[in-house]
Amino acid sequence: MGRSSKVLATTLVVALLAVIGAAQGMPPAHMHEEGSMFEGHMLGFFADLLNLTDAQQAQIKQIMEKERPSMQPLREQERQIHHSMMQLVTSGSFDEAKAQTLAQQAGQVQTQLMVEHARTAAQAFQVLTPEQKTRFNEFLAKRQQRFQEHMKQHSGAEPESND
Repeated sequence: MGRSSKVLATTLVVALLAVIGAAQGMPPAHMHEEGSMFEGHMLGFFADLLNLTDAQQAQIKQIMEKERPSMQPLREQERQIHHSMMQLVTSGSFDEAKAQTLAQQAGQVQTQLMVEHARTAAQAFQVLTPEQKTRFNEFLAKRQQRFQEHMKQHSGAEPESND
């Protein structure tokens, strides 16, 4: 599978993971500018996980390209709000009302971004075969279980046994 195929497969998985993770109350992953949280060796893992055909990859690429223009202004708003908050923090005179306003704006932008990601992920998910959907859902279930075990370990509680 070529590099662009791997990037495309990863983009699909990242979008789906972000939407499903957010819906399950998981913290957002650290995302890069273009929305991808996996690079390098992880590309091959996700490409192999879903085993997308060339036709599926072309469909998903078209979906991502179609949605990109609606996400770019939101990402720019997000950067501007973050910059404004950092200026407020380093200004030497903290204004709590201004911080509250910026936080509310950030929340609105995050909500819009989540809706955009959800729309894109839902469209991309429909490109998958039933077998690929099952494989992806199994992966998500395992990831969710590991996340819950991790949270229990870090909260001081013992992980529950599934006996």
